[in-house]
Amino acid sequence: MSQLRQRMTALISEAGYRSDEPVLVGMQQPGAPPVLLAQGLTVTGESVTATTLVYAASLSKQMTAACAALLAQQGALDMEAPLSRWLPQLPAWAGTVRLRHLVHHTAALPADSKIDAIITGEADRTTPGIIQALTQFPALNHQPGTEHVYSNAGYVCLAAVVERAADMPLPDFAQCHLFVPLAMADTRYWPGPDPTPPGAAPLARLHPAPLSLGDGGVWTTLRDLLRWGQALNADELGISELLQTPGHLDDGTPIDYAWGIGVRSHAAHRVYRHGGGWIGLRALHARVPDLDLSVAVIAINDHTERRVPLLNSILDGVTQPQPLNPLKDEQV
Repeated sequence: MSQLRQRMTALISEAGYRSDEPVLVGMQQPGAPPVLLAQGLTVTGESVTATTLVYAASLSKQMTAACAALLAQQGALDMEAPLSRWLPQLPAWAGTVRLRHLVHHTAALPADSKIDAIITGEADRTTPGIIQALTQFPALNHQPGTEHVYSNAGYVCLAAVVERAADMPLPDFAQCHLFVPLAMADTRYWPGPDPTPPGAAPLARLHPAPLSLGDGGVWTTLRDLLRWGQALNADELGISELLQTPGHLDDGTPIDYAWGIGVRSHAAHRVYRHGGGWIGLRALHARVPDLDLSVAVIAINDHTERRVPLLNSILDGVTQPQPLNPLKDEQV
């Protein structure tokens, strides 16, 4: 067992995860195979591995944003266009929301709690259900572009716009333009009707199921998540500069959120990171482009925030003056 693998195993324990808890941790550095650690069992008693299909939750947002960025680069999508152009069924306020507002969470859409109150009971969370709920709000919380407020509904709308601009379902567009070109063979958007795609690690609660696309919807593996991070670091899609560009309010005030990713720093390095959560699932992904580093943490059947100190500890180990030696042989 390599020094790096041993250290990462110790960090999982130091973050408070027991050896029987299902946790997936991976790191990819240049010039070395990925470090892939998996422990514990799914809720149905199966061992988790680096190829276990798991829900990515809000890590999906950067993939949705990448689809929008590709269309914008092709001239098929104007990010200054009003939302009403693409979703005319929404109330008049959609004419004041620009697509860039959706990307950077400045669209002033209703809070998730208010939307969820309309989608009541055990009903699954779906794109049609969320958009229908939005039609029941006669006004927005405030003027779009004046505040940064995280919004899942905004990314559901963005995904719906992508589908109409591309004239194909989002799962098909992403498969063709993201997942196949990047050799992410196990990754896909899943709109249902079943709560999970075939062969996936079951959710802690099957219903309500997260079937909306854009804010979530992606199912992936630890191995594919690391591949995604390295592809963006290497700008294999030709849109990384755009995706990493922080947004701003309409008055020019900068915000620390780019296209589906938060913009942070760690030990003087620029870090692009995003978390994801659902009932019984916690995920976190980070990239450090100037180190060509990609890190992912996925905790199944977890309701805590132990993923955050765990990822920070991994970043500490890599960005310290004498980083740990990279792994010389691939571990699964």
